[in-house]
Amino acid sequence: MAKTMALPKDQLIQKALKQMQGSLADNTWTVREKLALTCRILFDNGHDSGLAGQISARGPQPGTFYTQQLGLGFDEITASNLLLVNEDLEVLEGQGMPNPANRFHSWVYRARPDVNCIIHTHPTHVAALSMLEVPLEVSHMDLCPLYDDCAFLEAWPGVPVGNEEGEIISAALGDKRAILLSHHGQLSTGASIEEACVIAQLIERAAKLQLLAMAAGSIKPIAPELGREAHDWISRPKRHSAAFNYYARQCLRVHGDCLN
Repeated sequence: MAKTMALPKDQLIQKALKQMQGSLADNTWTVREKLALTCRILFDNGHDSGLAGQISARGPQPGTFYTQQLGLGFDEITASNLLLVNEDLEVLEGQGMPNPANRFHSWVYRARPDVNCIIHTHPTHVAALSMLEVPLEVSHMDLCPLYDDCAFLEAWPGVPVGNEEGEIISAALGDKRAILLSHHGQLSTGASIEEACVIAQLIERAAKLQLLAMAAGSIKPIAPELGREAHDWISRPKRHSAAFNYYARQCLRVHGDCLN
């Protein structure tokens, strides 16, 4: 005899959340390993625009963060070749230099103490959508972690190597987890590396779906209350961790060297 068929939705949601806490396992990778995995995951899923883009995660001391070397593509990043830098982009650990565009990461970290990972890339569909100077439209259930959570910067401030760009981008991001940058790309953030990775994956899929839908007709909006409900339901640390673990299993079947 079924016991849950008459339960209201809010009780079923709470029951599922409790089950997730006990059933979905966390991973044990280090910060360096999760960053390397994220680079390979993103590279395999369209975030492969040469040397463009950066990834970072807060380091062990305030004002420090891990990032990749300038000159290496995302498909070449390993746990051992990442750099530890300070806010002035001075290398504290590792060999080589960081991307000078990492400067705006320092501004975002200063403005957002809740952010522990930043991913900036120029994937194909995000880049194409950015050329139209239109915001991201979230109108599908799968995309709802971005519902009312993706900012838009319409004016391109130029190459992001100055402090001016850091101020502009961090201000435009505001309290959102992602931002579409016109004539540029995307920036995704997360309280964890897992969350930032999932958001970066999602924004490229969202841009692709938006372009496909725009080519076929006018995009119809979803009800705001349902968009917010789906946002909160999907945007859970356990869900992000489970999704990341799935992507990582895919990645490691091909890129086992990234954990070196």
